[in-house]
Amino acid sequence: MGGHIERRARHALSALPLALLCGCIPQMQSADPPYAPAPAIPYERQSYERQSVDNDVRSPPTAPSAWQARPVTATAQTIGASTYVVQPGETLRGIADKTGSGSEAIARANGLSAPFVIRAGQRLAIPAGRYHLVRAGETGIAIARAYGVDWSRIVTANDLSQPYTLRVGMRVLIPGGPQTVAERAAAFRLDVDDIVTGGEPALASNQRPARPTSSPGRVLPSSAALAEPARLHGAFAWPLRGTVVARFGPGASGERYNGIKIAAPLGTPILAAADGVVAYAGNEVANLGGLVILKHGDGWTTVYGHASQLLVQRGQSVRKGQTIATSGDSGLADRPELHFEMRKGRTPVDPLGQLPSR
Repeated sequence: MGGHIERRARHALSALPLALLCGCIPQMQSADPPYAPAPAIPYERQSYERQSVDNDVRSPPTAPSAWQARPVTATAQTIGASTYVVQPGETLRGIADKTGSGSEAIARANGLSAPFVIRAGQRLAIPAGRYHLVRAGETGIAIARAYGVDWSRIVTANDLSQPYTLRVGMRVLIPGGPQTVAERAAAFRLDVDDIVTGGEPALASNQRPARPTSSPGRVLPSSAALAEPARLHGAFAWPLRGTVVARFGPGASGERYNGIKIAAPLGTPILAAADGVVAYAGNEVANLGGLVILKHGDGWTTVYGHASQLLVQRGQSVRKGQTIATSGDSGLADRPELHFEMRKGRTPVDPLGQLPSR
């Protein structure tokens, strides 16, 4: 999926190919649409002439992306390994502030678990590393961008887990990466996993995430962290009626595809696969173009790419079967289609195993 490729020149479809394409798409009957299985032909070998359309993604007025709302400066402090003797009345956070290390890193290095009780006279190993102090509104993506390091590496280095919440005052261990500002900028790549796990602003210690809104007219501020559903309600439904033209798993050239592609005429409604909250609506992941990401609870996330029009905004609650976008050929699509992913935590899951059979 990665890498820049030249987009094909656009041509008007003749009446016959369009009729054939539309003929394979059944009429919409419900919010739980079936799909037409595609022949066992590699996606790359299927011929298609693109319809002449404007590839710009249309969306309602929106605030800047949450991950861009608070720029991050690379001010991490590098410290060496040491030993610290706990003084009476000290806390793990206070020791972290004194040493420049992260309280979570100190706890891991010394086998401490919640509620992280320490005692006077205890000798603590202070792990070496480069630590970034998290400030209000900073996101994991913005931190990763500032240092030119993949956010997934920061997640692993800090043993972060669902829901990957950052807190103001937390010191995040930054793995080694590019040194110059230009190198860091060149190394930055935004992907779906980044948005799912690192797209929410840091919270103050006593702050709760903002509740979603049911109205597309009331935009959640970019600086507000979003509360996601705790539980998944009901089963997943098909997001689009069309023909599956690419399947989950290894492709013909060996690359792994994290979802499925469903071909459908330009402007076909894209439906929410389940009740959820919009975690992202934009076009900043270049290869996917117009993109909506929904969180559903119980660690489930669904991803809808290549849209021509986005009809929802970050922080908006949606219902199963609600139209959230329309199909398009934005990003690196070479036909009007939907790129659809399902994830459980950070792990991509084959949608065909979760959607109803027809």
